[in-house]
Amino acid sequence: MAIEIQEVAVKNVSSPCSPSLSQRTQNKGPSFASSYSIPLFFPSLTQSHSCLELPDWPRNQIRVEIFNAGNNANSNRPRKEKKLRYVLRGTDDTKHCAGINCLTVLKSSVSDGCNYLFSGSRDGTLKRWALDEDAATCSATFESHVDWVNDTVIAGDTTLVSCSSDTTLKTWNCFSDGTCTSTLRQHSDYVTCLAAAEKNTNVVASGGLGGEVFVWDIEAAVTPLSKSSDVMEDDCSNGINGSANSLSISSLRTISSSNSIAAHTTQCHGYVPIAAKGHKESVYALAMNDSGSLLVSGGTEKVVRVWDPRTGSKTMKLRGHTDNIRALLLDSTGRYCLSGSSDSMIRLWDLGQQRCVHSYAVHTDSVWALASTPTFSHVYSGGRDLSLYLTDLTTRESLLLCTKEHPILQLALHDDSIWVATTDSSVDRWPAEGRNPQKVFQRGGSFLAGNLSFSRARVSLEGSAPTPVYKEPIFTIPGTPAIVQHEILNNKRHVLTKDSAGSVKLWEITRGVVIEDYGQVSFDEKKEQLFEMVSIPAWFTVDTRLGSLSVHLDTPQCFYAEMYSADLNIIGKPEDDKVNLARETLKGLLAHWMTKRRQRLGSQASVNGNVLSGKDITSRSIANSRIEVDGNAENDSMVYPSFEFSTVSPPSIITEGSQGGPWRKKITELDGTEDEKDFPGWVLDCVLSNKLPSRDSTKCSFYLHPCEGSAVQILTQGKLSAPRILRIHKVVNYVIEKLEKPSDNANSDGTFSPGLGGRLQHSAVGDGSFRSGLKPWQKPRPSIEILCNNQASQLHSDPGQVILLTSGSRLVSLYWYGNLMLW
Repeated sequence: MAIEIQEVAVKNVSSPCSPSLSQRTQNKGPSFASSYSIPLFFPSLTQSHSCLELPDWPRNQIRVEIFNAGNNANSNRPRKEKKLRYVLRGTDDTKHCAGINCLTVLKSSVSDGCNYLFSGSRDGTLKRWALDEDAATCSATFESHVDWVNDTVIAGDTTLVSCSSDTTLKTWNCFSDGTCTSTLRQHSDYVTCLAAAEKNTNVVASGGLGGEVFVWDIEAAVTPLSKSSDVMEDDCSNGINGSANSLSISSLRTISSSNSIAAHTTQCHGYVPIAAKGHKESVYALAMNDSGSLLVSGGTEKVVRVWDPRTGSKTMKLRGHTDNIRALLLDSTGRYCLSGSSDSMIRLWDLGQQRCVHSYAVHTDSVWALASTPTFSHVYSGGRDLSLYLTDLTTRESLLLCTKEHPILQLALHDDSIWVATTDSSVDRWPAEGRNPQKVFQRGGSFLAGNLSFSRARVSLEGSAPTPVYKEPIFTIPGTPAIVQHEILNNKRHVLTKDSAGSVKLWEITRGVVIEDYGQVSFDEKKEQLFEMVSIPAWFTVDTRLGSLSVHLDTPQCFYAEMYSADLNIIGKPEDDKVNLARETLKGLLAHWMTKRRQRLGSQASVNGNVLSGKDITSRSIANSRIEVDGNAENDSMVYPSFEFSTVSPPSIITEGSQGGPWRKKITELDGTEDEKDFPGWVLDCVLSNKLPSRDSTKCSFYLHPCEGSAVQILTQGKLSAPRILRIHKVVNYVIEKLEKPSDNANSDGTFSPGLGGRLQHSAVGDGSFRSGLKPWQKPRPSIEILCNNQASQLHSDPGQVILLTSGSRLVSLYWYGNLMLW
């Protein structure tokens, strides 16, 4: 007996604001007018904001007809909800896991005191390293930025200022445990560079891709603050942190090429910043003299601009580079300026004469980092060509100090050594003889720097490249290899990753841990080995921009995936209960926060199993959030083992609420005071009120038809329905029960004649009741085969196997081949 479950039609509601279906499906599969064959255990038609994405499917299984429902004429575009993501970290949180963009050395004011190195990374964190002669120890991690940390400077004796691709500046106490003291929001795009005045300790300049250059009085900008966290950030779209107390601030200025200075009229917390447009294009480099009376900037305009930071006025423009300016230095007096460019050249400018006095063709590729000796007599330079050079600015004599395996991003001179940061996650300390650089030249191997970029490239091509002076660094601060490749597996709980060292690991994202380290094996081969014939709706996305796994949850899509409790090995819960993966993951992430919240609220906080009473949450618009209670979910705060996150290496949450902008914290650092100002409303609805977004359809409709060549006739007129996911044995029982009918082909002993459409002699398949007269091992039981990509999966081999009939409101139809066999 062969039976086909065939779909008659599937409705599609297309949003008028979405791309056309023909555009979305181009090069992704069959044409829209065709019939599609959808395999079991693979995602079917996936719906995201009412748009269809059609994968490549084999054409041997299912026919699907799609038509417009015609009922969306008055549909409203859903309100865009804020996202939540969490960043998974390795077992060693004392190491960076991505490239190092910036370095700053803080020397002790006493001779026997401890010196510190601050490093800012593409993993979004800064770290403080206590330095010894031949070692460095991580003493604090500064975590609040939600994107790359691009630069950092020290203002005064104790204030660390950082900037990030998250468009903010943040201030920290250098000697704290890593708590952010304020967040300054003024830039419209990535903030790429900072500059500080050594003697004028309050002045810091910032520049970014939006073309703005701001000059900040840090002390005035961050004082006073009633709470040292991002929560106190002002509500204005372009404001700066402050308090309700009035502050008379005139020290924030925006430098513009047109010399204009404009003040924002919006007053936030009493603080009124002065702002104006900056460069016409992106700014990549800044430098300031010791007194804070001179500022230089450079970027994609290929010119060096000189400003008076006290007034914001432009004083001159210096031309000469032929590509982006990536690094700048000023001497202590502000007389001389050094610039490094993507044209591979280093130029020395005399600002008094307003001209370039020397050009140094040292590198063969872009110059990204510069550091000078205290007397400004020699310059250390590094860049894309993986090389670190030392150049005498007077004699033009150059020396190759060392070569690296990765491009050099930043340099920091420290007495007679130099710290070198690259796109790798480690930091090296190399000999440099910074107090007396002539000692290095006595080793020999120097060459005379040319004044044209092609001269250095020609020497390199001729094979006369210099030999490095040093082969090995003094010591290395190791990092963790960054994740460079990832693949979400079919079960939608495991992610396979490969890092920059070639190591392949398997992560369980619902617990945030590595469950298998395969070492250096083929990523593609391991992915094939881990392939499972299962289909779970896509409920999260992953990126590795920060060098680690960042898991993104976006409502309502994240709540589309469910699994049976038995498949999650949840003890004490009925095996047929369905568990919403996103809801349980959120509960696991916020378990510490919920515990702290209960402790803060006391015994009155828990009412009927709810952690928080409705009165404790500010009233929110239920209509806008389209909330309904999940009837299958237990109204409790218990976290199942499959969703318990590590407290030893806890993940960090990145999200935002109704105020203050995005923020980042480890889940173990949440103190229970966070509320709707900090979390998206849908997250609080889920973990506190057990409410999930409504779904368009929870069941699908289909008809039963006999497969080609089968003697079975159509037995059921009208539609049948099924939930989104269910076990195979339930589907089999359901199908057979619908196909039961009187038969003239039954044998005289009442047993079923395979292939003749005979009636099964039991009331329900799977309930264990069979016709008497047969021995237990002779009782006829159904054997149903389900074909998937021409592969048969028999019921009795895995009766608990789960199939997905729908994704959203889409139906997957199956081919069934059934007969009876004696077990």
